[in-house]
Amino acid sequence: MSLSTVYLGLGSNIDRHTHLCAGLDALAAILTEMRCSPAFESQPVGIKSGPFINFVVTGKTDLPLMELGRRLKFIEAENGRYAPDRKGLPLDIDVLMYDGLLGSFEGLELPRAEILKNAFVLWPLSLLAPELVHPGVGQTMAQLWQQAHIDQVLAPVAFEWRGLQLTQP
Repeated sequence: MSLSTVYLGLGSNIDRHTHLCAGLDALAAILTEMRCSPAFESQPVGIKSGPFINFVVTGKTDLPLMELGRRLKFIEAENGRYAPDRKGLPLDIDVLMYDGLLGSFEGLELPRAEILKNAFVLWPLSLLAPELVHPGVGQTMAQLWQQAHIDQVLAPVAFEWRGLQLTQP
């Protein structure tokens, strides 16, 4: 079976390090050649809550898109995403891109619109894969970040997973 390249956005605003590391551990079981962007702290967008830590992960998978989506929902659920009494967002994992697909796939729009709307997605993605071309726009992530006029404040934040520093001092 052939491998597909995926880009995933991760975020958390509750026990952030614990949930994000649990998410990375689970992703390491379904992705090969996994790499992570630096981590950023950002204020919430669209919800009232504490600050988030966000970053982007890329890797290769043999899972078809819809099966990958189901696995990501399971990982989120294991981390309390859908608990009725939760306060905030323990773990959010979004498929940003999957093999350069463009369009709607069972309700999932790819590439994800948040790439162009949210600094906490575009900046880490531009650092992780600056030469990656957005299939809907035809520009690289580095170009898109340079041209972005997104009114959101981000701050690099120290984050370590399995002894690897995602954000360099």
